[in-house]
Amino acid sequence: MNPYLDFFMAVLPLVILIWMMTKKNSVPSNVALPLTALIVYVLRLVYFASPPNLINASVVKGALEALTPITIIWGAILLFKTMDLSGQQDVVNRWLNQVSGNRVAQLMIIGWAFAFMIEGASGFGTPAAIAGPILVGLGFEALPVAMLALVMNSVPVSFGAVGTPTWYGFGQLNLDADMLLLIGQKTALIHAAAALVVPVMALRFVVGWREIRANLVFIYLSILSCVVPFVLLAMVNNEFPSLVGGAVGFAVSIALARKNVGLQKCEVEPETREGAEPVEARALIRALSPFIALIAILVVTRIPALPFRAWMGALAPAWSIELGSFAFFSVSAGLVLNLTEIFGTNATWAYKALTVPALIPFFLIYLLCIPILGISRKVARQIWAEAAGRMPKTVVTLVGALIMVQLMMVGGARSLTTMIGRTFAEVSGAYWQYFAAFLGALGSFFSGSCTVSNLTFGGIQEAIAGSVGLDKGLILAMQSVGGAMGNMVCINNIVAVCMILGIYNQEGAIIKKTVMPMLVYGVIAGLMSLVLPLVFSA
Repeated sequence: MNPYLDFFMAVLPLVILIWMMTKKNSVPSNVALPLTALIVYVLRLVYFASPPNLINASVVKGALEALTPITIIWGAILLFKTMDLSGQQDVVNRWLNQVSGNRVAQLMIIGWAFAFMIEGASGFGTPAAIAGPILVGLGFEALPVAMLALVMNSVPVSFGAVGTPTWYGFGQLNLDADMLLLIGQKTALIHAAAALVVPVMALRFVVGWREIRANLVFIYLSILSCVVPFVLLAMVNNEFPSLVGGAVGFAVSIALARKNVGLQKCEVEPETREGAEPVEARALIRALSPFIALIAILVVTRIPALPFRAWMGALAPAWSIELGSFAFFSVSAGLVLNLTEIFGTNATWAYKALTVPALIPFFLIYLLCIPILGISRKVARQIWAEAAGRMPKTVVTLVGALIMVQLMMVGGARSLTTMIGRTFAEVSGAYWQYFAAFLGALGSFFSGSCTVSNLTFGGIQEAIAGSVGLDKGLILAMQSVGGAMGNMVCINNIVAVCMILGIYNQEGAIIKKTVMPMLVYGVIAGLMSLVLPLVFSA
C-alpha cells in the first residue's frame, strides 16, 4: 500500500470529526462521535482490510471502556448535587468569599491549587469534575469555567494519580530506576516552564487582562507555591510531586489570599464579606466533610506502600464463566471485571470497580452524606434523579468516542495512530524533539489519559529517539508532557466537564479555544528540549 495514502486515510476521520464539531453550525458530540466511529469502522474493514473479528472485538471493548468515564462523571455529578441540594455548597461559597472576595484569588485557589492536589491523588479527569462546580457555585459562568478547568489541569498530570503516567505508563519499556527518575526530572522542569505561562492563559477565559495584571503577584506566588515543591520532589520521587505540590500550594494560596498578598484591593458587595455572617469552624468542617473524605479516601487507596491499593486491584479471578464464542468473563476478589478473548481475539477489557474513582469515593460519599449531612429521603432521591437525568446523552457520546479510540489504536504497527505518529516522525527527522510532545498530546486526545498515551506511544518515541540519535530520556519526557497537555483538548475530558456543569453542544467551541494554550505548551516544551541538555550536562 502507498504509505502516504495510508496516512491520509488514517487522519481523515479526525479531520471530519474536528470539522463537524468546530464548524459554524456544529454537530453535537453525541452525533459527531458515533458517526466518526462508524467512518473508522468502515475504513478499517474496507480500506485497511483489518480482520473483522478483531475490529468487532474492538467495538465491544470500546463500548465497555466507556464505563469508566461514564461512572466517574455520574459520581462527580452526584457529589456536586449532594453539595448543592444539601446547602453545603452555600457554606463553602461563603467561606471562600471570606478568604477573599477577589475573583482571581478564588480561581487560583480552586481552579489551580486545589485541582493540582486532586490530580496528584486521583487523576481520571477528577480535578475538573470537582473544581468546576465549586467555581460555578461561586458565581462564575459555566462555559468559561469549563475551559479554565481543562487548561489548568495539565501541569500536574504527568505525576497524577500518585505518578501513574510516569512509573506505570513507561513500565513496558523496562527502564531502570535511574532512567525513570531522570525522565521524571526532565518532565517536571518542562512543566514548570509551561506553568509560568499556561495558567495565566487559562485565567483569560474567565477574567480580563486588566484584572490579571492587577493581581499578577498573587497569581505567580500561587503558581510557584505548587510548582517549586513539585519540581523539588520530582528530583527524588515519581509518585508524589503533584500531590504534595498541590497540597502545599493550596495551603499557601489560602494564606496569601487571607492576607491580601499580591491582590488588588477590590470593592466587594457587603453581603459577601462584611455583611455576611462568618462561617464557624464547625459548620465549615461539616460543609467540607465530603471533600475531606474524598481526598482522604483517594490518598489512602492509591499510595503503593499501603495495602488497600493491592487489595482493591487484586486481579486473580475469583469467579469465571465462558460466554461461548463471545468471550471469557471473570470477576476478581478486588471486583475487577474482566472480558478476555473477545470474539476469539487477544482483545481484553477490564473494569476495576473499586479503583476507578466512581463507586469509591463518589458513590460512597453520596451514601455517607445522607446521614452525616442530615439529607432527607426526598432530597436524596432528588439528587439521584437529577444526576441520572444528565447521563443519557453522555453515555451515547462516550460510547461513540471510546469505540472510535479503540478502532484507531488497535492493530499494533498497522494501527491508525501508529501510522500518523510514524509519518510525522519521518517528516521531521532529526527535528523530532520539537514535535515529540504533540504525539503525546495526540494520544491523550484519543484516549483521555496521559497514562494510556505513554503506554501507546512510549515505545514508538523510544524507537524514534534511537533511530535519529536523540536523547531517549528527553524524548520520553516530552512524550509525558505531551500526554499531559493533551488533556486540554481531550474529547473525554471535555464531554465530562460539560455534562457535570450542564453545558450542551459546546464541545467544538471549547476545543477551538483550548487548542491555543495546548499549542503554546508544546512550543514551550520544544524550547525546553534545547535547554535541558545544558542543565543536565552541567
